[in-house]
Amino acid sequence: MDDRTHLLTLAARCETSSKPDRELDADIYEALGYTVRRKPTRLATRRTPAGGIYQHGSFWKTLGAVSADIDVAVSLLRQKAPDWSWSLQCLAGDDAIAFQALVADCSGQGVMGSLALCAAMLRALARRDSAGRQGSETAEAAGATAPVGRLTET
Repeated sequence: MDDRTHLLTLAARCETSSKPDRELDADIYEALGYTVRRKPTRLATRRTPAGGIYQHGSFWKTLGAVSADIDVAVSLLRQKAPDWSWSLQCLAGDDAIAFQALVADCSGQGVMGSLALCAAMLRALARRDSAGRQGSETAEAAGATAPVGRLTET
């Protein structure tokens, strides 16, 4: 599975999730390029370290609850794409999906604001990755057929 497909699959998981999920949190962090240490499920004791993300040398930081906490989702979005615009709305009604997010013209929805924001962010990242890949392929194709430039003196 390529990166774009993986990001879109995670976005769909965010939208279909009915509650925060630590496995989803870890998968989102991994998809965004973090090295994730997951808490073991077997032979775990109270002294077993919790899951976390690797940052700056040998420093392990606690894995943020990106699917549960809107502040963590916003800070992650600001880290990965500081210049992107985003918005989040709460839709009042009988529908179970109560939140809708928009990140860099990509939408997402979810039962919680953090899940909707994650879905929209992952879709925007998938679109950016595919646009960057297409741009580099176009540049390579143009470079292969373009004549070699000559220096002229005026």
